[in-house]
Amino acid sequence: MATNGKTGDGHRNGAVRQRSQAYNPVTETWTKRDTTTGRFMDGKADGTPFKGVRKEK
Repeated sequence: MATNGKTGDGHRNGAVRQRSQAYNPVTETWTKRDTTTGRFMDGKADGTPFKGVRKEK
């Protein structure tokens, strides 16, 4: 389980479980995916990766 830790330190303690993210070069955004079902969950509007979520190769 990922926790946020102290306020203002800017990072998570631990990784977000059951999630991965992939870069979509067509839309130039990062998309979060549920690893158990394979469904896409969310996309980032600003083009930066999600914090604490592993990247797919």
